[in-house]
Amino acid sequence: MLVKSRGIVFRTIKYGETSLIVEIFTERRGLCKYLINGVRSAKARTKANLLQLMNVLDIVAYEREGRELNRLKEIQAAYLYQSIPFKVKKGAVGLFMTEVVRKAIREREENQALFRFLMERFIGLDTTTDSIANYHLCFLIELTAFLGFQPSGNYSEDAPIFDLREGEFVSQVPEHNNFIIDEEAVALAELLSYQAHDAYQYTLSRELRQNLLNTLITYYQFHLEGMGQIYAHQILKEVF
Repeated sequence: MLVKSRGIVFRTIKYGETSLIVEIFTERRGLCKYLINGVRSAKARTKANLLQLMNVLDIVAYEREGRELNRLKEIQAAYLYQSIPFKVKKGAVGLFMTEVVRKAIREREENQALFRFLMERFIGLDTTTDSIANYHLCFLIELTAFLGFQPSGNYSEDAPIFDLREGEFVSQVPEHNNFIIDEEAVALAELLSYQAHDAYQYTLSRELRQNLLNTLITYYQFHLEGMGQIYAHQILKEVF
């Protein structure tokens, strides 16, 4: 069966001398793996640079039910990034976002709302002319709504603590150490009201931004089994 869909490249793996296995999150069928033969050869009809991480593609795929690895018939760019390849900070944020979604999303079924969100946020990162210092923080927070563990409750004098294990603002210090309080809890509560494209309007110190990033990564690890370590945020430390 031939399936036409848009997709976002999550990962590429070298296979043999000239081929690639590509993980693409598609609009029609969720996360899919495709084998593309000869793409790394000099005479390849499909150039490997088309399959770089976070690229947005239009694809036509041969899909067989129950088969984990399928083949692509046609590939072309659905959107060409104008600034991400040339701006170090945008590239670092994009790679971080890609690593997070690759480890967090395992759905092998259609989820158009999630696909649209991801496409809008990658393209939004490319097109924005505003500061992107908080872009990845809001992206992480927004993504939790699609993954099922969006922070709940409201920060207040009566609930000034955010419990990472329970995913909510609480009134009393938990019996474990996985919580945030004071300015970090305030910052999280404030960012819950922003979207990635307008997160530049909220001012954070470099130290608080880094602490909140580490907290959000820990939060993901608590709520997603097998999430593992995130490495791209080390690059963010350097570029910001």
